[in-house]
Amino acid sequence: MQRISVTVILLLACVAGFSQAALQNNGNLRIHTGANMATFGAFTNASTAALVNNGTLYLRGNVTNNQASMSAGSGATHFNGTSAQSVNGTQAFRVNNLTTNNSSGITLNNNLNVVAVHTFTAGRIASSATPNYLVYEAGSSYTGSSDAEHVSGWVKKIGSTNFIFPVGSASVLRPIAVSTLSASSEFNAQYAGATSNTSNVLPNLVTVDPYEYWNLNQVSGGTAVVDINWDNSKVQFPNYLLASIRVANYSAGMWTNRGGTATGNVTTTGSISSPAQSSFGAFVVGSLNFSLPLSFMGVTAKRKNSFSLVEWNTAEEYNVNHFEVERKDNNNNSFTKITEVPAHNSFSNHYEIEDHLPLEGTAYYRIKSVDRDGKYQYSKIVAVSDKSSGSMAVINNPARNDIYISVGSAPKGNYVYQLTDGSGKIVQAGQVLLDGQSVLDIPVSIKAAKGYYFIKVSNSQFEFRDKVFVQ
Repeated sequence: MQRISVTVILLLACVAGFSQAALQNNGNLRIHTGANMATFGAFTNASTAALVNNGTLYLRGNVTNNQASMSAGSGATHFNGTSAQSVNGTQAFRVNNLTTNNSSGITLNNNLNVVAVHTFTAGRIASSATPNYLVYEAGSSYTGSSDAEHVSGWVKKIGSTNFIFPVGSASVLRPIAVSTLSASSEFNAQYAGATSNTSNVLPNLVTVDPYEYWNLNQVSGGTAVVDINWDNSKVQFPNYLLASIRVANYSAGMWTNRGGTATGNVTTTGSISSPAQSSFGAFVVGSLNFSLPLSFMGVTAKRKNSFSLVEWNTAEEYNVNHFEVERKDNNNNSFTKITEVPAHNSFSNHYEIEDHLPLEGTAYYRIKSVDRDGKYQYSKIVAVSDKSSGSMAVINNPARNDIYISVGSAPKGNYVYQLTDGSGKIVQAGQVLLDGQSVLDIPVSIKAAKGYYFIKVSNSQFEFRDKVFVQ
């Protein structure tokens, strides 16, 4: 057997001349402490081989391992290719300290086992659907996981210590954790994305988070606490009451309440831990109540040739029986229901109605959401005008240096305005006072390039819109 110092020199000479050459180990390859070895092409460790890395091994191509019961050694292994790499073969590729530093990513078509510490430096790790695993053996750990560095696929953990699985969606890190293990265990975890079978809910749960869930399977071991979380900046989270949130587990075809007490804020981030569990599988955030009252995402009223078109969008719509469209105009002092619309009761909804009642001056609209238990809430008020009264009309269309708006019949008070482009981007905003004067002057910012824009003037109760072309 050659000494590793001689082997390394020969390898480096070969690499210099043939930087893409593949390397296959059929014999006994040992990298001693303090020695470095780099492969630039594919590396294969044959079934007859014996690879022991006590130094530093740099792998810049694909790796195939067929050696059974491979020693992890005591050294460090770096996956630092500049193009996508993969781990293949029939036997697990075992390493001591692992660094993954490939922004193009690494795909596991075979198990990659870590014995000591794994450092995420750059790039995500994907496991194929077999599944194949990034395996953290007993006593191992990792550092550096983030949205840009995590596992989009399966992670296996062996041992008795608490562990946070660095799993995610290939765009965001969305971990799940186990803690307070009663015995040495083997768990497999995967972030699964949008939740399936959301209507299969056992009492006393009434709903589960439709946007994400995890698979956490136990191969062996005892009980463990399951820790899950939410992050509204990464994945939308329902507007649940914090005190109603529970851990839910999919069992016998139904989402089942597993208990726990949540902490955090449903609009930002939070987490919940279950009591000790002996049953595992799919886990999701569940709730003992439906979401808080639905969110009106937008209400608009537009005048067409012979009618007014009223539109509204809602989010997180649960337990809503119907919507009532109410109108108030110059001929009455109170709102009157003009039509009723059945609710869709889904997560994102769009509604619209046509009002063919005569319009003289300005008509005001609001939407009343009525729940199945009779509770209700109102949207903000929007207005539409026949423009003869000038409630909300751009006078100088096209506009150049200033936008002049007729606001004669608008309710007096403090308002804010927004000028948005066709993509919805706000290019200018500010405050205005409507005091009953006939014309409002809004200077146009130099940021507004030539083109069509939408001008909105609103306060907590009223909202007016029109379209303007800026020269």
